[in-house]
Amino acid sequence: MNLKPMFEQSRAASVQLNLLDEQKINEVLGCVADAAEAATDYILAENAKDLARMDRSNPMYDRLMLTPERIAGIAADMRQVATLPSPLGRVLEQWVRPNGMQITKVSVPFGVIGVVYEARPNVSFDVFSLCFKSGNACLLKGGTDAYNSNAAIVSVIRETLDRCGVNADAVILLPAGREATGELLAAVGDVDLIIPRGSKGLIDYVRDHARVPVIETGAGICHTYFDAAGDTAKGAAIINNAKTRRVSVCNALDSLIVHSARLADLPALCAKLSESRVLIYADPRAYAALEGHYPSDLLAPATDSSFGTEFLDYKMSVKTVDTIAEAIDHVTRYSSKHSEAIVTEDADAARLYLKRVDAACVYVNVSTAFTDGGQFGFGAEIGISTQKLHARGPMALRELTSYKYLIEGDGQIRA
Repeated sequence: MNLKPMFEQSRAASVQLNLLDEQKINEVLGCVADAAEAATDYILAENAKDLARMDRSNPMYDRLMLTPERIAGIAADMRQVATLPSPLGRVLEQWVRPNGMQITKVSVPFGVIGVVYEARPNVSFDVFSLCFKSGNACLLKGGTDAYNSNAAIVSVIRETLDRCGVNADAVILLPAGREATGELLAAVGDVDLIIPRGSKGLIDYVRDHARVPVIETGAGICHTYFDAAGDTAKGAAIINNAKTRRVSVCNALDSLIVHSARLADLPALCAKLSESRVLIYADPRAYAALEGHYPSDLLAPATDSSFGTEFLDYKMSVKTVDTIAEAIDHVTRYSSKHSEAIVTEDADAARLYLKRVDAACVYVNVSTAFTDGGQFGFGAEIGISTQKLHARGPMALRELTSYKYLIEGDGQIRA
């Protein structure tokens, strides 16, 4: 397999994108949103082919599934991205040196961004809209499970770009299979940045094999700590929302940490989870508190593997601690540094948790389900970065730019 021609086409398109003004970019995004809704039946028919090959009990099934409502939401996200200020050409800093040189630091596109992702066809639209708005061409490497869906989506986008007089190679879908992934990860000089979206296994594979710079996103092992001063009603609502709103997403709750002084409230905190048939793996003290108050077929003793696991399913672990320091230590040991929360009415405890917990997003009395570019007001997102280099948390438009220095003078030379 030789994908070099595709990479070169993407690079050429990225150069042309820099010639488009903001108004044109926004108009095209609106046209793609309209085209996506107009092609709903076609996209859903192709999506059905992918769904037919996947077991409904697979937690990835929900991520793979598209619906008219989801496509409408995707189109709305693209229109929202079109309304956002351009991230390009922003003057980040500006100063004059003693010799009269004027130095200006401005935001610029990366150029060509490759995104490797699994069975989430909505990512194809999200990545395109954010890359296009930020002046980047994108190479999409979706999973084989969603290939029909992705091919349909990309064909709609490319046809719309061509109709709008824009180089359709601004978005290219690469072939399915590991071989194409390997070529993408080794495309030094052709690809400027790789962003993996998916499971820990996918992210680890990309990080371990890439020769192109990588920003890690996706894997979320998320905790909520119910403090000694937590409000039971707030806690129950937050825990249920974080766990059951959508179990297959990276911001879903995986582990509840409860202060031992509040074990009597644990049945109330977990009561609503039983309606969604959430299986709880509880440590000995938590098990004793829940036994007889939570369905026995949904309650199991925790094992070592119950902690530090991203379940992506109707499953959750419970850990009992005696102090907030112990809770923070537990989070530090098992967190993927994605999203962490505390439920407390103690301002000092909240401040300590916010300061000590090392994660991209740390919440006080809020569900971790809000770790999302749209919920942060960024429009669609390309992923949640769990690293600290360049970008952290929801990656939206500004995170898809780099910068360069513009130096102007009047004949200055260096001694």
